[in-house]
Amino acid sequence: MMMTRRVGVVVTSSLLVFFAVVAAVLLFVPAFDHAVFMSIRHGSMGSSSSGAGNNTLTATHRKLLLRATEMDEPNRIPGEKCSKADIVINQGPTGPLPSGIPTYTVEIMNVCASGCDVSRIHLTCGWFSSARLVNPRIFKRLHYNDCLVNDGKPLVNGGTLSFQYANTFLYHLSVSSVSCS
Repeated sequence: MMMTRRVGVVVTSSLLVFFAVVAAVLLFVPAFDHAVFMSIRHGSMGSSSSGAGNNTLTATHRKLLLRATEMDEPNRIPGEKCSKADIVINQGPTGPLPSGIPTYTVEIMNVCASGCDVSRIHLTCGWFSSARLVNPRIFKRLHYNDCLVNDGKPLVNGGTLSFQYANTFLYHLSVSSVSCS
């Protein structure tokens, strides 16, 4: 009888401590995302949509690349086969170098709906530099705010190029010009 009472007191005390910790996390941790907590609790990932039309998939167990902001269907000039909007750039953080410098993975995709190959892809890239060597045939800075993709060669329809760079901050990369192949 005495042993049963002790077990009951220990279980009750443990439950009170557990609920106090959960309540403290829910109430006092400002960065805690309640929607992510609920999606994890129910074993699923949620998705949300902002007013700008960007969809965000929330999942705490994996890192996702940031989606390019401009995904509108391009206004094509009659006879023009491709445009800057046919190139989509996604990038996001990956594990840091052993020295602690953050790394980022970049994916550059040709999503041309009319089946076109896109060449001479130039990106705005500021003073892009990397502590990790980036293959210059895939991505290289020519001048300030002018980086060349795939050595100027065509990126085939549906094709993707990817590379990693290491720097203390993420570079904003966007398409500045393209040519149709």
